[in-house]
Amino acid sequence: MKLIGSLTSPYVRKVRIVLAEKKLECAFELKSPWEPESEITSMNPLGKVPVLMLDDSTPLYDSRVIVEYLDSTTANNRLIPANGRERLMVRRWEALADGINDAAVSVFLENKRPAAQQSSDWITRQQLKVSLGIKAMSDDLGAHAWCHAKGFSLADIAVGVTLGYLEFRLPENRWRGQYPNLAKLYNKLMLRSAFAETIPVA
Repeated sequence: MKLIGSLTSPYVRKVRIVLAEKKLECAFELKSPWEPESEITSMNPLGKVPVLMLDDSTPLYDSRVIVEYLDSTTANNRLIPANGRERLMVRRWEALADGINDAAVSVFLENKRPAAQQSSDWITRQQLKVSLGIKAMSDDLGAHAWCHAKGFSLADIAVGVTLGYLEFRLPENRWRGQYPNLAKLYNKLMLRSAFAETIPVA
């Protein structure tokens, strides 16, 4: 297997953490969809990362499909419950985290455009999604040690990746001070090598 992606994408980081937690061997090839003449579209017609190239050269995308595939390849360290409501709730956490990432990425990209071309209304709308999403995370976590049930799962990976991305790209969003329960969870996650070794870098 070979993972195609960048060091800044939260979706790529999610996959890298799953690979590490599952102890799966996988080559990692750095490619950005923003580079001129990027090859990404030849692997993913949507022009996005991550892409996981299987041994038979089949490309898998997006991150939610990839992590489900990776979790199913081995029985060790299962990160997604097999079925029923338990599985649904973990995937719900992932959907919330990915949605916050989508909005945060949108804000970052809009802010990179020339000032005259930026839409303040669009930025405000996306920032509201981020704010409401983080509050929902905090409310759902409450006083629990983990996002779902009594152990580490894909839900915690997704949430940790999102919080890390906000610190990286939107440091003005001071979620730590507002939501100490999320800060406590994030600090605990950062003690895991899979998180510490995949901190996004520009």
